Amino acid sequence: YVRTRKRRHLLWRLLLLLLLYTARRGVPPDPNSVADVPNTATCHPQSHIVFLKTHKTASSTVLNILYRYGESRNLTFALPVGQAMHLFYPKLFESHFVEGFSSGRVKEFHIMCNHMRFRKAEVAKVMPEDTFYFSIIRHPVTMIESSFSYFKGIPAFFNSRSLEDFLDNTNNFKDSAPWNFLAHNNLAFDFGFDHNVTADADDHEDKAKRAVAAIERDFHLILVSEYFDESMILLKHVLCWSLEDVVSFKLNSRSNRTLHQISPNTAEKIKRWDALDWSLYLHFNATFWQKVDSVVGREQMKSEVSQLRELQDKLANTCLKGGGAVDPSQMKDAGLMPAQSGTAVIQGYNLKPDLDSQTRTQCQRLTTPEVQYTQRLKSLQFPKQKPLNK
Repeated sequence: YVRTRKRRHLLWRLLLLLLLYTARRGVPPDPNSVADVPNTATCHPQSHIVFLKTHKTASSTVLNILYRYGESRNLTFALPVGQAMHLFYPKLFESHFVEGFSSGRVKEFHIMCNHMRFRKAEVAKVMPEDTFYFSIIRHPVTMIESSFSYFKGIPAFFNSRSLEDFLDNTNNFKDSAPWNFLAHNNLAFDFGFDHNVTADADDHEDKAKRAVAAIERDFHLILVSEYFDESMILLKHVLCWSLEDVVSFKLNSRSNRTLHQISPNTAEKIKRWDALDWSLYLHFNATFWQKVDSVVGREQMKSEVSQLRELQDKLANTCLKGGGAVDPSQMKDAGLMPAQSGTAVIQGYNLKPDLDSQTRTQCQRLTTPEVQYTQRLKSLQFPKQKPLNK
């Protein structure tokens, strides 16, 4: 009797597993739904990726993650044509901006991640149909504070004594002046929308709704800079990558002494001035946490964020002299020197001198700034041909 009961129990379990398997097989996942991405036990790593690199959102760190992932797997990047370091930003993207596309020299592109002004129809000409699209946003208050420091040379900011001074004189803002779009709804501009909108505009709500709808249509995932580690864990799950694939050091980051506190009154002025960006942030910050709940779960997220930070600390202890970032005046290796801009002091890293070859390569990839890394990938992907001997 006991054996018969055990046998029946085993048969019921097998039948249940078979029914679950059949049900899953019978409902194919929606490729446009992040919630439908399977777990890492059954999924396959995604290698066709478009990352819209927005400004002042920790996007340089994300780009480094994508560069390292692609380089280590010999994937092909959709890099800017010629000597350009971005995809001819601020022009709306066109397919011929990509090296090797118009000539047919490259048959398949895997990753597109350099700065561009997004235009889906043109991007889709370059990238495969199964490409995963994602981007990252930041709270408009801290974003424009960073922009004011980093882009101090643009006409909108140049003659302003402070960010508060600029916000008190926006009636004098000239949208047509070179690069002034960096001072007004820059997130919306990067996504390809008309950005000249304030909270007082009659069409503000309509433009915000249309922008949200377009982003939800064209992108599978929007990450949030303020929750960077959580964003990387969510990205890891969605792309079916490993923890090692999304670990990073902060790149293109300012020294704390160039940060400025924003008063509540100034913060409200920023939200009204950058009303379109504020609408985007409110919406996609909410959807971010909805996707965390559906894909990862809060408790699992806490656990994996802890693991990611432990791995970051371990790598910092292995790679970095002093354990962290330093000002450019203290840097020893010109090859790791980040570009400086405006009044910001952009920090970099010194590597430990006694690293073995393999470890040094890994540490260099983690700390190489965008310009130097882009140049290296271009030389690897498009080596200059030696002239034939006559």
